[in-house]
Amino acid sequence: AVTKELGTELGPDTAELGIRIGLNSGPVTAGVLRGDRSRFQLFGDTVNTAARMESTGMVSKIQVTELTANYLKIYRKDHWLTKREGGVVAKGKGQVQTFFVEPRVRAG
Repeated sequence: AVTKELGTELGPDTAELGIRIGLNSGPVTAGVLRGDRSRFQLFGDTVNTAARMESTGMVSKIQVTELTANYLKIYRKDHWLTKREGGVVAKGKGQVQTFFVEPRVRAG
């Protein structure tokens, strides 16, 4: 839905626009970098792992780490999760078990 709206706004050459989302949970360090343009930045292993979730993900999917999946389970959202068979090989991490998230209403 979002990519279709962007395609309409950005023009006909963007009709094949896709998005991948990667999430991880954990501590981060934040700061404002000054330069030509000041910008807010997040640093740390948590951020790097989230970037690996995005880069190894699939178009139109939300991929999360096992830690983030466990948090979703704590909040009774386990019905949102689909285990990615075989996980992924993430640079600097090796073999990592991941999950795809698809928010939906629980049946019943």
